[in-house]
Amino acid sequence: MAAPGWLTPRRRPATARSVLAGEAAAEAARKSTLPDDRSPDAEQDTAAQAKPAEEPFPVAGDDRAAAFFDLDNTVMQGAALFHFGRGLYKRKFFQRRELTRFAWQQAWFRLAGVEDPDHMQDARDSALSIVKGHRVSELMSIGEEIYDEYMADRIWPGTRALAQAHLDAGQRVWLVTAAPVETATIIARRLGLTGALGTVAESVDGVYTGRLVGEPLHGPAKAEAVRALATAEGLDLDRCAAYSDSHNDIPMLSLVGHPYAINPDAKLRKHARALDWRLRDYRTGRKAVKVGIPAAAGVGALAGGTAAAVALHRRRR
Repeated sequence: MAAPGWLTPRRRPATARSVLAGEAAAEAARKSTLPDDRSPDAEQDTAAQAKPAEEPFPVAGDDRAAAFFDLDNTVMQGAALFHFGRGLYKRKFFQRRELTRFAWQQAWFRLAGVEDPDHMQDARDSALSIVKGHRVSELMSIGEEIYDEYMADRIWPGTRALAQAHLDAGQRVWLVTAAPVETATIIARRLGLTGALGTVAESVDGVYTGRLVGEPLHGPAKAEAVRALATAEGLDLDRCAAYSDSHNDIPMLSLVGHPYAINPDAKLRKHARALDWRLRDYRTGRKAVKVGIPAAAGVGALAGGTAAAVALHRRRR
């Protein structure tokens, strides 16, 4: 039986909803975990076989070690939720004005660098309203198609090579993201990873209700999810690694013994240098890809939202 959560000390405060979101994500991830003989259709490429420069990490055969990777702009260029939204828009799940609103919300998170509670609530509600009433199986099936259309070519080869190094060492590798757990699970399976921790949307009899279990898996909630999964799986967090591009994930990065800053934002880069964390930057033309989402979008609606977000950000500065 897994040890109670209070037996594992917390380095960062978390709300009750963060804990609930983390525990729900861990439970969903364990249910959808791939068997040891990972899916035969997992994509392979030459870059994925490369080893990270540091030795002797990851340690081969250490079954109490695992790796946790943030998704957006760490493993994949841009935001998975936005790419998923583009796919749903193409399939007429919602109207163009809703895509514009969705694009604005995603651009705001990246450009403004703030987490306004009202804005985050609005983004969450708009995303939930899109899937409310749809069957989970329907969205999973569509998600497979959307991955091929918008996501497969946006995987960072360098980050994927790091994940593959952990797999080659016999360690488990998990995505940890605020994206819906169903979307995250598809991406993890297609990359041959162990599984995914993501935001859990409530469903009854296989149909989305339009509500979340807890809150989006963001910030402290990610750390709670990793902690809960580590407890359930018997992992030693001091022997685990975590990778992210965002200062919002400092709670998760601080939880493990081997934190990595990947394509870091300014705040995370500063924090990582101060603590002597390892850094990797796989971007080229850093100003062009600093935001990630607009560069990957390719739709007119997003361009307008991005311009507005930049202007607002400059005024606030």
